[in-house]
Amino acid sequence: MNPLKQKFFEKSSALKTEMRAYLKEKGDTIVDEVTLKQVFGGMRGVKSMIWETSQLDAVEGIRFRGYSIPELREKLPSRDGCQEPLPEGLFWLMLVGEIPTQEEVNWLCDDWEKRNKVPQHTYDLLDSMPEGTHPMTQLIAAITATQSESVFSKRYSEGMPKSDYWDATFEDAMNLIAKLPLIAAYIYRKSYHGGEHIAPDNSLDWAGNFAHMLGVSDHADFESLMRLYLTIHADHEGGNASAHTVHLVGSTLSDSYLSLAAGMCSLAGPLHGLANQEVIKFIFGMVEELGTTDLTKEQIGDYVKKTLDSGRVIPGYGHAVLRQPDPRFTAQKTFAKNYIKDDPYVNIVWQLFEVVPPILDSLGKVKNPWPNVDAHSGAILVHYGLKEYTYYTVLFGVSRALGVLSALCWSRALGFPLERPKSLTFEAIKTFVEENA
Repeated sequence: MNPLKQKFFEKSSALKTEMRAYLKEKGDTIVDEVTLKQVFGGMRGVKSMIWETSQLDAVEGIRFRGYSIPELREKLPSRDGCQEPLPEGLFWLMLVGEIPTQEEVNWLCDDWEKRNKVPQHTYDLLDSMPEGTHPMTQLIAAITATQSESVFSKRYSEGMPKSDYWDATFEDAMNLIAKLPLIAAYIYRKSYHGGEHIAPDNSLDWAGNFAHMLGVSDHADFESLMRLYLTIHADHEGGNASAHTVHLVGSTLSDSYLSLAAGMCSLAGPLHGLANQEVIKFIFGMVEELGTTDLTKEQIGDYVKKTLDSGRVIPGYGHAVLRQPDPRFTAQKTFAKNYIKDDPYVNIVWQLFEVVPPILDSLGKVKNPWPNVDAHSGAILVHYGLKEYTYYTVLFGVSRALGVLSALCWSRALGFPLERPKSLTFEAIKTFVEENA
């Protein structure tokens, strides 16, 4: 058994034993009360699931196994000459709750390299799709096609015992994560560069190799950006749409491929991952209308107010949980200050950061006027040549796989059941309210 799998088995077995004993003693404890506003409002904020890999705080933002993003940038192993953490290290941390050593991260990088072969029929499927097919549609189709490689599906059909579900899920998660950069890069080169594909460079790490295969920049800083990007987008606790979808579909014992494909369908929605392309579209539209990238705060303010008066929102601002600026936004701002502080689009993002919150706050209707992760990423990607914003959600999806698949391993190891909440008709709700008035 490889070292990461062995460590995961030991930790998950211990937690499973502890949880069972805790539930036997405390299982009738009331955790939450649900209001009608929550029932009708998409179950917003209802505490109803276990998600070990990360937790989201309204003020502090995301913490991965208790570590903030600034702490991860300081503590996770990195590649020589790069200030940004390796996503391999974050996956290790989410899976077993420990900051890995450089040696452990190097082992994981090598292991993913051994697992990264994509079946030819996946590439054939992508090549058969019509020109102009959205990159997220291609990603979802490619992940589903690659399900033919599922270890879990094969072993389940052979009568695998429940005690081995975690093992097969671990293998699927490792194999799928290893393949995703090759699949995603193939989609990019097919969609925007005439199918001129770039062979992987297996001397590079997972994120660095992805950056290499995209082929938009040969600058080492772009590899650094991909390491940061794929780290900070990896997880956002279990209640967000893509994570919850993977958890829900996985609870039916669908394998990692089908579960992740379903999660990517959620991520592709405009109210979730697709929002990152809307931000740069908004900035491009503002620059085109005003005729310059050298904008004043007054010009930006007027454009923002005009946008709001027309009934539209300012993309990249507001969050369902956060009540402070998103730490992922701040991490990207720090990166931009270190590498590209004179970029005109980056400076527009920073001006929006100063202009938008006071305007939104003055409306008295917005709970969180601060920027989220999507508010900054597009401007940095444009600087390095990745201007095709319809592809941005694919980048998000490659990163998000790290968190949701490590969490799926935990769901299988802990033996979580099929998720099945109870629904009510409106008439049933009115009857309940009348009887309990």
